[in-house]
Parts: sequence; structure tokens; C-alpha cells
Amino acid sequence: MSAQRGKSQGSGDETAIGGSDRRTPTEQEVFDVLSNRRRRYALYALLNDESTTIGSLSERVAAWENDCPVEDVTPSERKRVYTALQQSHLPKLERQGLIAFDPESGRVAATDTADEIDLYLEAVDDEQPPWTQFFLGLSALSVGILAAVWLNLPLFGSPRLWLTVVVGLFTASTLAYAYRASTLDAGDEPPDVRRYS
Repeated sequence: MSAQRGKSQGSGDETAIGGSDRRTPTEQEVFDVLSNRRRRYALYALLNDESTTIGSLSERVAAWENDCPVEDVTPSERKRVYTALQQSHLPKLERQGLIAFDPESGRVAATDTADEIDLYLEAVDDEQPPWTQFFLGLSALSVGILAAVWLNLPLFGSPRLWLTVVVGLFTASTLAYAYRASTLDAGDEPPDVRRYS
């Protein structure tokens, strides 16, 4: 399979698996692939690790499925996930062009195509602000303040004060957004594990 889709480059732990003859799956194919929780977990892990082995991937997925640290995964839990990944899930992900899998070395990596569908794996937490709506509202507020200052309304007399307020709001909002994005690092669990654990 991987001989058709990619080739190994380098050696040892630096082995990279890649390929350029991939097609982008349709939206229906993406939803079909992501309909299985184990495939979602595997793809999520691969998007956060550039390349890994099927053994390491199966331990991580088993830990998420059993809501325990990787160190507490039993051999039978790991084997169950390993077998399913090797026989079913990884081949399906590879057929869709989302991963490259080399059965000889056991290395597996997400492709550029998988990066494109990353947004399908995102889940908006109830406590997470809807950033696009927030920034749109903040922009509307800023335009309103600008119009009030331009019209010399009594409450909006000092343009410097209101300019400082608007710049301060945008700065604080941007910093909050950047902090939220930076806390979603490779060690995080997939969204549905965080939500339901």
C-alpha cells in the first residue's frame, strides 16, 4: 500500500513518510472516515505527531479509549487497538489519502491532505467563545464608537480616550485568542475525550 502512496526518507526515528500523488477526499468521505471514534483518535494523534509507529499510536488511542494514562494501558487493550488499526482503520485512512503507512517499518504519518481536514476534528467546547462572532461584534462596536466621535456626540468627546479603549479591547481579545490557541498543544486529548471524560 505505502509503496504506491509514499516512500520512506531518512532512517531510524527520523524516517519520514510522504507522498505527492494524493487526492483530496470528498466531504462525504471525510465524514465517513471520521464517523469512527478510533479513526478520529488515530488521526488526531497523527496530526499532532509528525510521524510515529503503529505501536506508539495504538497505546495512545487505547489510553484515550480507556480514559487512563498511557502507562496504565494493559497489553490486551493495546493489542485490541493495534489489531484494529493495522487491519482496518489505517488502511482506510491511507486509501483516503489522509495518512501514509509503511507496514515494513511500522511507521505512520499524517499527510498534507489530513492537515486540510483538521477543521472537521475540531469541536467547539461550550465554554469556548465563538471567536469570529466576537471579533465581528467588537469591530461593529469600534465602528459605532468611531461614528460617535466623528459626530462629536457629548459622551464621546475625547477621541484619544476612545481610540485607547478600542485598541485595548482588540489587543486583549487577540492575546486571549492567541493564548487559547497555544494551549491546544500535542499533549492534549482529542476534543471528544476532553468533552466527555
